[in-house]
Amino acid sequence: MKDKYDSIKHLTRPQYDDFPPMSINDRAAQFSPFAALVGYDDAVSETARLTDSRRALTVDKEKQLNKSLNSVIDSLDSQPIVTVTYFVPDEKKSGGRYEDKRAAVRTYDSAAGELVFLDGDRISIDDIWEIQVEDNDDNNENEEND
Repeated sequence: MKDKYDSIKHLTRPQYDDFPPMSINDRAAQFSPFAALVGYDDAVSETARLTDSRRALTVDKEKQLNKSLNSVIDSLDSQPIVTVTYFVPDEKKSGGRYEDKRAAVRTYDSAAGELVFLDGDRISIDDIWEIQVEDNDDNNENEEND
C-alpha cells in the first residue's frame, strides 16, 4: 500500500537566509501552557496562607506581663537577657504570627512604648504576649564556665 506522503518524505526542511533555524527549546516554548490570568495562582496561594489572630490579654495575664516588664525596666543597668513572645502583624492580610526573641534589653523607650534591644530591634509593648527574664546569676555562672 502506498502512503500519500511518499512523494515528500525524502525532502528536507526549507532553509531561509533571513530566518535562522529556531532552537528546539524555542520551538517547544511555543506549545507551553500560558496563564490567562496573570497573578491568579499567587492570589490563591495568599488567600490560602493562614495567619494567627491576636490573643486578648486576660486581667491576670496583663498583671503578670506588667510585673515582668517592670522587672526588666528596673534592671536595665545590667542589660537583662529576656525571652519575649510577641505578635507580628501580617503585612498583607488580617492577623499575623507570634514570634520569640531572646536577647539583651538595652533600654525602654517610654515615648514610643517599645523595648529596645542591643541589636537595635524594637518591640512594641502592645504586641508583647509574654516576657521571661533570665536570672543574672545564671548568666554569671555561664560566663565563669566559658
